[in-house]
Amino acid sequence: MVRIHFLGTNGWYDTDTGSTICIAIEHPRFSIVLDAGNGIHKLGALADKDLPVYIFLSHLHLDHVCGLHVLNKFSFSKPVNIFVPDGQQKYIELLLKPPFSLGPERLSFPVHFHELPADIGALPFEAEVFAMNHTVPTLAIRMQLEGKTIAYCPDTGLCENAVQAAKDADLLIAESAYLPGQNYPHWPHLNPESAATLAVRANARKLFLVHFDASRYLSMEDRQNGLKAARKIFDKTELGRDGLVLETGD
Repeated sequence: MVRIHFLGTNGWYDTDTGSTICIAIEHPRFSIVLDAGNGIHKLGALADKDLPVYIFLSHLHLDHVCGLHVLNKFSFSKPVNIFVPDGQQKYIELLLKPPFSLGPERLSFPVHFHELPADIGALPFEAEVFAMNHTVPTLAIRMQLEGKTIAYCPDTGLCENAVQAAKDADLLIAESAYLPGQNYPHWPHLNPESAATLAVRANARKLFLVHFDASRYLSMEDRQNGLKAARKIFDKTELGRDGLVLETGD
């Protein structure tokens, strides 16, 4: 059984609607963390499992990595593996060292760093990564877990690589930073309509929207309006929200 825990669904900063982006996948043999925004502090019981942890950082914008400063909150019994896009390891290592954070060597568990796609073989499941259309090096990930295809498309404009990452996915988790109708090519992000278009073009079975820009989505009602816009294009769209738990059969 695979469970997906939405720990943080905001983009940019925390508000009453949620924490910054973090999604945990609970697997019988390991735990996966998709981005490490402030929602990561909600790992709770998942952190107590006697399992290795694989943290996928889609890119290094701070709302996707700021939660790493609470790693010393946890007592993982197995190593934590942190994956970043190619060329980004030196930056994440710097961020985790003093004076910014405690330093990996002072944690109670080993931390191993990897770059993608070169180190894709270090993941304990079949996966592919795809370069997204964003302002810094950014990766989407496509995973095969217990017979299901799960795709995570973070910060990006609509692009062919996103379509390939989500191709025939049983579950597509995609960002929706912009409000319906908004589009700013100089700062590429999806809005509800383009996220839904991505799902249609990729023939995904279900879409969950996340990473709602906190300065634009001021309330859950704003998210509901985004959902309505998305469902006009792809009716199998749902909202990600902090605290939501899915099972792969849902």
